[in-house]
Amino acid sequence: MLNLKISNNKAFIELNDYVSQVKNKISATAAATYIIHNDHIVNEWYSGVHDNSKHSRLVDEESQFNVASVRKTFLGFAISLALLEDKVRSIDDLVVDYLNEVDRDALRHITIRHLLTHTHGLSDLHNRLFLQGTDWKYNNTGVNLLTEIIRKVYKIPLSQLLEERLFSPMGFSQTGWRKENNEKLVWLNEQYKDDLGNQANLFMSTKELAFWGYLHFNKGAINGKQILPKEIFEQTTTIISPPDLEQQLPRNGFFWFVQDEPRSNTELGDRLPHGSFQSLGATGCACLVIPKCKTVAVRMYNQTGQNPLGYDYLEDIKTFGDLVCKYIEDL
Repeated sequence: MLNLKISNNKAFIELNDYVSQVKNKISATAAATYIIHNDHIVNEWYSGVHDNSKHSRLVDEESQFNVASVRKTFLGFAISLALLEDKVRSIDDLVVDYLNEVDRDALRHITIRHLLTHTHGLSDLHNRLFLQGTDWKYNNTGVNLLTEIIRKVYKIPLSQLLEERLFSPMGFSQTGWRKENNEKLVWLNEQYKDDLGNQANLFMSTKELAFWGYLHFNKGAINGKQILPKEIFEQTTTIISPPDLEQQLPRNGFFWFVQDEPRSNTELGDRLPHGSFQSLGATGCACLVIPKCKTVAVRMYNQTGQNPLGYDYLEDIKTFGDLVCKYIEDL
């Protein structure tokens, strides 16, 4: 685990107040923030309780949130590892080169690059794949296919691969796929079939999600020692979206949203500098890395259901990133 100096800074009180206001607006019961800047923890804040039950546990540093789609960045790590170890030859390989049992007609032109950048145009209806188009569209069809590719090439589930190659070496003891509730989990009253990495049931503490972002900032180094190959992290956070993608659509690395220039249909705030990257989850969580500011910022919620009337998700997540930049600049 990383050893960082703690120096909580009062500059982030307003940021935490903003996160608290959004927590109430989206009817979440739990919230947290964690910010690393210049190798210092400059903000660590927890608010609320795990759920609405009478004796619900207070949120603290041991609380593990469901990070929802942030789990995709771990799948991106696994694909990058597979490329480095020649388990996968290229991101421009066809998906059908690795999955024999899929609908080859629907997938005949779809590459791993398309799956990683949400540009595959696939939908899944009644367990049957069909092609809707090739523009950017956020859905889990590509995620499921990539998870199966990892299982095929490594011959073990995604969760086991990550435990052996990432979680254990990093000392991540508060991170993993969970199918049964316990007192440390900010549970969402969901039912999960397994803990193999196939579902959106990855739980993480706020600190470990921040250290996940910090590991990307340091390109696999921990306390000055290279623990994981830097090539993995350089690859996952470099834009690989097809070059002919429409200008207003988001650009992605290996699932990370990456800032190259301000775009109308992206979750990255205009104030974030070039090279910043971010991952988001439907529970309201976010992991934002701003290399030019030497900053990692995480927020956690336990949002469930639809966004309430009057709440603009895009405006909120952009505001969060822009506020982080503002207060970092004021330090």
